[in-house]
Amino acid sequence: MSRQIRFNAFEMNCVAHQSPGLWRRPGDEAWKYKDMDYWQNIARIAERGVFDSVFIADVLGTYDVFGGNDLAAIRQGAQVPVNDPLQLAVIGAGVTENVGFGITAGTAFEHPVPFARRLSTLDHLTKGRVGWNVVTGYLPSAARNLGQKDQLAHDARYDHADEYLEVVYKLLEGSWEDDAVVRDAEAGVFAVPEKVHHIGHHGTYFDVPGIHLSEPSPQRTPVVFQAGASPRGVRFAAENAEAIFIGGPTKAAAKSTVARIRAALAQAGRDPYDAKIYLLSSIVTDETSAGARAKYADLLSYATVEGAQVFFSGWLGIDLSRYDLDEPLGNVESNAIQSALEAFQGENDRGETWTVRDIVRLGGIGGQGQVFVGDPGEVADTLQEIVEETDVDGFNLAYATTPGTFEDVVDLVVPELQARGAYPEEYAAGTLRHKLFGRGDRLPAHHRGAQYRVGGPLSTVDDVTGTGRPGR
Repeated sequence: MSRQIRFNAFEMNCVAHQSPGLWRRPGDEAWKYKDMDYWQNIARIAERGVFDSVFIADVLGTYDVFGGNDLAAIRQGAQVPVNDPLQLAVIGAGVTENVGFGITAGTAFEHPVPFARRLSTLDHLTKGRVGWNVVTGYLPSAARNLGQKDQLAHDARYDHADEYLEVVYKLLEGSWEDDAVVRDAEAGVFAVPEKVHHIGHHGTYFDVPGIHLSEPSPQRTPVVFQAGASPRGVRFAAENAEAIFIGGPTKAAAKSTVARIRAALAQAGRDPYDAKIYLLSSIVTDETSAGARAKYADLLSYATVEGAQVFFSGWLGIDLSRYDLDEPLGNVESNAIQSALEAFQGENDRGETWTVRDIVRLGGIGGQGQVFVGDPGEVADTLQEIVEETDVDGFNLAYATTPGTFEDVVDLVVPELQARGAYPEEYAAGTLRHKLFGRGDRLPAHHRGAQYRVGGPLSTVDDVTGTGRPGR
């Protein structure tokens, strides 16, 4: 049997997520991002296509690197205005039964105690269909909005995130025992106090002495998503992530990144396939090859150069307004997304050095990802070839227009892949984690987070009184 390919719908609670200017194309509904009906429709489409999840990105600042201000970002609707992603999980789960919801939230701007409660709440309300995309942040404007002069240096952001995850794991995994809630009406005991433990965390960045405020949810810890591909980001992902999202403008770049991640997972004491790896991509398809190419040309006619420059300036940490369009990027340092910069400091598919024009052309549809254009058979051939050559598990599908791009994939590409035995016919039962790995609802025992369970090697519970040993 062919290797099973997996899809996520890559979305954001805004107008222009990865494809700037496409909101102008007739039929695009991105401007309805404020409406509950829009998100329920996206969730239904994703479930009809047996997608693993609707994965929702987020930022807390504006893209203001281009030109040194955010005027172009606002003009283009480039991830601004943007609404909160977390509520969308409950909205989508209310009209579906199986598809998961990956919500993005940063470790730099919210204390882990209220955030852990939000995670538990979402996991309860969705019956275990939530994943948390852990981001450390890359926009300086977000840091300034939260009262900081600038974001921490790249690697320091991951050091901070390490402790953030430690606190969250202690709260979600190590505070309430599974049988703490007894609901004994006769005895008048809802929960047994001796089975609810103070975590006693005292670290470099956080002091959290008390208990988690929510009882255990179906997954306890939602599925951990992560997208770091720098050396420090890969190490962080290898220790924590169960779903890892990568970019890669070429197959060679994607293959290299996947190999580094698989090796890092093994080095972290996990199986190299303990995390599903998804490649950022966009699909433009139609019933015929000619129709798909005509559609692609029409879509490109709505893409904006300025919008692509805004996005890539933010992602790369470079003000592209200072560069001629035909100038090579060269060797520059960045405090933004280092893996994105590294991908464009090599060669493109023509064996040439990437220029500003190249990345702007690439970013017209789908941002940093590759775009696959063709009829269903051609697209299926390409996807299977990429999985075979790069060892990715699936694709994080950015839209050109929404919901049209997702509908085309579900109606045309998914049936083709299913006919080849290369795509799931239906969902497995249970939580998002079980659907992905078939090993139950909770973190596996060898995962870093599971070590903080009561009785685990990293548990801070000292005794049955519920007190905690001092943490870090």
